[in-house]
Amino acid sequence: MRIAIKFAYNGSKFNGYARQPNQKTVEGDLIKALTKKGYIKNPKESIFRSASRTDKDVSSLGSVISFNTNKSEMNILQDLSAELLDIIAYGFAKVEPDFYPRYARYRRYRYFLKNEDFNVKKIITAASCFTGKHNFSNFAKVEEFKIPIREIDNIVIELKENFLIIEFFAKTFLWNQIRRIISALEKIGNGKLSENEIIEALEHPDKKFDFGISPAKTLMLMNIVYDFDFKYDKKLMKTVKSFKRKIIDSF
Repeated sequence: MRIAIKFAYNGSKFNGYARQPNQKTVEGDLIKALTKKGYIKNPKESIFRSASRTDKDVSSLGSVISFNTNKSEMNILQDLSAELLDIIAYGFAKVEPDFYPRYARYRRYRYFLKNEDFNVKKIITAASCFTGKHNFSNFAKVEEFKIPIREIDNIVIELKENFLIIEFFAKTFLWNQIRRIISALEKIGNGKLSENEIIEALEHPDKKFDFGISPAKTLMLMNIVYDFDFKYDKKLMKTVKSFKRKIIDSF
């Protein structure tokens, strides 16, 4: 049987997402808890997979892992809750044997940018330059053999609680892509960059542009959506709401 788990975590409490020797990581703690509770023997045998690997300090409210198990899933959320700190597993689903969580319908990220008297209209207009399909070589850290072309479905911006909240919707993102886009938008907002420079960087990926990178701490993975529904624990979902508030209050 293959299981998918939806969970939240406070990124500031970990040394990144991906497991590393002798380091506290989100993936590492999940594997330890699943192993201790008898759901998996080891990651390789259970075909343990993660949907996304966020950078150090990035938090999440809707990440997903999947793995094979011979143990009943009925108490899995309670079992994981008893073992995990700064991670809340609050949903599960039985999935197809070949399910790989990286292949999602879309991902939604939210960046909390402190409003420093930005020209919000210019930021909103410039954000539209990034929607659609582009070569994001100048707005990401492109790994070897990775295709730098991605499609952003939508970018939604609103002012709330002294933050400019910028949400990104796309099937996949490149490494550092959102944080580099945010840095460019911030420079647009304070007059240090023009929209034409952004357009040139998108239209000429062969030329080198560097508009900087924004801090990771105020980036949050809000959700990853698939063509099936998770079963949620209502009590744990309430805990996620207060968990979210605590993370935002630390920004």
